[in-house]
Amino acid sequence: MGTADLVPGVSGGTIALVIGVYTQLVTSIREGSSALGSMLKGDFVGFRQHLRAVEWAFLVPLLAGILLAIVLLASFLENQLEERPIVIAGLFLGLVIGSIVIAWRLLRRPDRRHVALAVLVGVALFLILGFGEGQVNSDPSRLAFFGAGALAICAMILPGISGSLILLMLGMYAPVLGAVTDRDYGTIAIFALGAVIGLALFSQILYWALEHHHDIVLAALIGLMAGSTRILWPWPDGVASSDLAAPGDDVLVVGLAAVVGAVAVSLLSRLAVTRQS
Repeated sequence: MGTADLVPGVSGGTIALVIGVYTQLVTSIREGSSALGSMLKGDFVGFRQHLRAVEWAFLVPLLAGILLAIVLLASFLENQLEERPIVIAGLFLGLVIGSIVIAWRLLRRPDRRHVALAVLVGVALFLILGFGEGQVNSDPSRLAFFGAGALAICAMILPGISGSLILLMLGMYAPVLGAVTDRDYGTIAIFALGAVIGLALFSQILYWALEHHHDIVLAALIGLMAGSTRILWPWPDGVASSDLAAPGDDVLVVGLAAVVGAVAVSLLSRLAVTRQS
């Protein structure tokens, strides 16, 4: 999940969905947000109950793995994206396509409505991503940083769209990165506060939706993954470009990379199913 979150257009939520821990992740985050809500209300009994309901033995190693991947692989992936952008784009394109196939199999009772919804969401996101990066505000307000944090963090538990991509679309990627680089801890704290509140609220909504409308939510998530492939189309510039062009002379290499990505995610899914059984 940490490796996927490093690449614009690929979400850690996609990996969570493929390996079968997506619902478990959303449930644990929801219990954590409920604990926070109880504490703010002064309900310390409810606070302790919700904290005990969090699957810490699952969540702590997962978060540690995400952070470890980001620390160890950020520089390597950055170099690969600069040196081999088209091949890396093909690899992740295959990963997402393989994830779409696996996610479709998770539908309990698929029908035409789910196909229509997935297509509608996919086309909508595909067109939205065509607008590219939003206009960068040279001096965004604290409220803008708060809102950017609240929206970007939702991508952590949404397959198909990453937090970095949302920041690019909002025109807030450069200001947030600048705040981190300049060690502007006040601005970072406001961004983090927005992320905590956004995740707390969104996890409640997503948990309810998965409980009551599982197949509809999953179909929409499949649409998000399909629409995000615009950012992963290898030509002309590789990952994170919304421009589209015809395949170049390296189509064979890109095709092989895509097959490797699709096979890798399929093997990962099978390994997860085997261990769970």
